[in-house]
Amino acid sequence: MTANTRRTRPLSDADLGRLLELMKGADSVELKLTVVDSDIRSAVAGLGMDPLEGQIRQVFFFDTPDLRLDRSGVVVRARRVQGRGDDTVVKLRPVVPGEIPEQLRELQDMVVEVDAMPGGFVCSASLKGRPETRSVLACVAGAHPLRKLFSKQQRAFFAAHAPEGLALDDLSVMGPINLVKLKFKPGELGRRMVAELWLYPNGTRILELSTKCPPPEAFQVAAETRAWLAARGIDLTGTQQTKTRAALTYFSRALEQRAGSEAPAS
Repeated sequence: MTANTRRTRPLSDADLGRLLELMKGADSVELKLTVVDSDIRSAVAGLGMDPLEGQIRQVFFFDTPDLRLDRSGVVVRARRVQGRGDDTVVKLRPVVPGEIPEQLRELQDMVVEVDAMPGGFVCSASLKGRPETRSVLACVAGAHPLRKLFSKQQRAFFAAHAPEGLALDDLSVMGPINLVKLKFKPGELGRRMVAELWLYPNGTRILELSTKCPPPEAFQVAAETRAWLAARGIDLTGTQQTKTRAALTYFSRALEQRAGSEAPAS
């Protein structure tokens, strides 16, 4: 098992108690399941997904080569979306909803969400934004400082949780990763599902299936979705992968290798 994967295991009674407490203060719950690369083709066919209806997206992460932000629980991301424009997010995880300052919870672009997948869960606080005058592509190319992509509120949120002395402009560009996002609503399930196929530069792929719901509905929705997926041949017991961690690990290694190759010979 690699650092980007996690074996599934039943949640303990203590885990379920913690999950219930987190959901009480969350805005939403996103139920997720990742499909291993070898099963992606059969999953797409079994769920009746049409890839031509998907939306192309491009994701950039920002961190130090040794992933100091990731170790502090901070994720900084920018995204280009086909037909919709650019967006950004500064995310902190794990969080306890009741410990988030009231002034942050009241922000229109602040979302507190529980991500739950087989064998695990995490609650995050995400402050979203849309670059007003600087495009993601121009900033990652070095035409403008990275901080220009983020709002004043996002920069303050970053400064409050990033390692001391680390600024947005100090971060390395990690990306892009291309992906296809498909939204579909199976009649038998009666709710919207989202499929994201992430295509990593090394040729590996991760297919994530997800659906969102209000916290009070989470357990019922999870049971219904699980039954629907199982009936269509989706393995619910396989090792789970995390898209963000896989991306950060890949680009961290790439930056380290580049630095090593550029170092002067002794």
